[in-house]
Amino acid sequence: MNIHAPQAASTELGKVVIDVEGMTCASCVGRVERALQSVPGVRTAAVNLATERAEIIGPALDRAALVKAIEDAGYDVPTRPVDLAIEGMTCASCVARVERALKAVPGVTAASVNLATERATVTGTADLAALIGAIADAGYEARAAAASADSADPSAEKKAAEEALLRRDVTIAAALTLPVAVLEMGAHLVTWIHMAVVNTIGMQNSWYLQFALTTAVLLGPGLRFYRKGFPALARLAPDMNSLVAVGTSAAYGYSLVATFAPAVLPEGTLNVYYEAAAVIVTLILLGRLLEARAKGRTSEAIKRLVGLQAKTARVLRNGEVVEVPVAEVRPGDVVEVRPGERVPVDGEVTEGTSWIDESMISGEPLPVEKTPGSPVTGGTVNQTGAFSFRATAVGEATMLAQIIRMVEAAQGGKLPIQALVDRVTMWFVPVVMALAALTFAVWLIFGPDPALTFGLVNAVAVLIIACPCAGREGGRVRQDRNPDRGQAAPDRHGAGTGLRPRSRSGGGRGGRGQVRASHRPRHRRGGGGRRPDPSRSHRF
Repeated sequence: MNIHAPQAASTELGKVVIDVEGMTCASCVGRVERALQSVPGVRTAAVNLATERAEIIGPALDRAALVKAIEDAGYDVPTRPVDLAIEGMTCASCVARVERALKAVPGVTAASVNLATERATVTGTADLAALIGAIADAGYEARAAAASADSADPSAEKKAAEEALLRRDVTIAAALTLPVAVLEMGAHLVTWIHMAVVNTIGMQNSWYLQFALTTAVLLGPGLRFYRKGFPALARLAPDMNSLVAVGTSAAYGYSLVATFAPAVLPEGTLNVYYEAAAVIVTLILLGRLLEARAKGRTSEAIKRLVGLQAKTARVLRNGEVVEVPVAEVRPGDVVEVRPGERVPVDGEVTEGTSWIDESMISGEPLPVEKTPGSPVTGGTVNQTGAFSFRATAVGEATMLAQIIRMVEAAQGGKLPIQALVDRVTMWFVPVVMALAALTFAVWLIFGPDPALTFGLVNAVAVLIIACPCAGREGGRVRQDRNPDRGQAAPDRHGAGTGLRPRSRSGGGRGGRGQVRASHRPRHRRGGGGRRPDPSRSHRF
């Protein structure tokens, strides 16, 4: 009874998986989870930053309401085209009827039906089951169309383009930031650099040069932080983008005043922080680049596992052997397999003998003999003989499909340390903002004259000091070395599940084992940000 009770309860709950775009830190994760949990019917909502997915469990879930909650929180749900194979259409009226039925489904933004190919392409966020149900209500039969083997993955292309853009921006930001850091920090750390600057271009001209280079960094590669950070701040939902935007703006604005209106500042506070703003943007961009690479490794295991699946199968239908998509194989069908082919689904040998490479499942490098009555597993490679088998498990019931689901579940789960990181970083940004406001208020009320100026100076100091703290863990993250504290834990978890499955005969180079790690974690200890400069401690 202890075993069957949970299973009975689980059948009453539904599960919805939604892709979420725009999340950059654990604060975003917490915000999306709270938005989803506020939707009626949601029992639990788990959002994973590394895979950019939200898994919602509850009775009678409304996908449209869930998508709306995510969008109201300030994030995007990507619209990916869904291909459906439709049966029963005979004329243009049928096409129009199916299109109207599809467009009436909540979440559908566009629907196109082709009578000649009997295919429908639907764009939007609607659930596949809802689309198939709408077509059934219109009087037609529909199923998910099998993807072609050579079709491109738009998600992979998008991630590759994002990584290329980040790589370009990091290169530009680093090239512009390096002179700023050398001029400002080098002058404080090395005496001859300070004397060289003073005796050549002068300190004021050095500040002008830093102003020009930092402006290029903030309005070029760093513009993305302001486009996302300030709108989030206006919604009273600040995230790491908000902290970077406010912190760098404070450092940059204060430096502008020191450069072009130094008389406004109190005595002893005349300093510039151009290098702080530029270095922060460069480090956070570097973290985003490492994050994009980690996300690519996270999905590598699923792609390789899916690549082990056969695309077609030869099935005995009405006394004839016909080649059909593997999605159309049904339990009980008799399937024929030739030498060198992959077994399409799970089953039991009925006729013939052969040797099958099962290294993909068992890790055993030697082929296994199969005779009538022996079980066969989908995705394994037939070696020498031809045989027929009766399908016993197809679709999501095959062993390979279950392995894929297990890997997806592992990637979608959260480590205990990640839950702690989520709670800490969710409050980090609001606490920093509150401390800056409190600092300003205390100096304004109790500080010496000019109280307003001293209050602004010290409030800006809090923001300038706190902003690098968002990226200072960059040297301490041991595996991905990601300068974003809110991203380090989920990236390590996602990379840990990035297994590289290989079969001995068809799965890649040297694949004798069952699976191989996509990379080995490298434990390094880094410096983690800039060392404190005693010569600058007098500034505030």
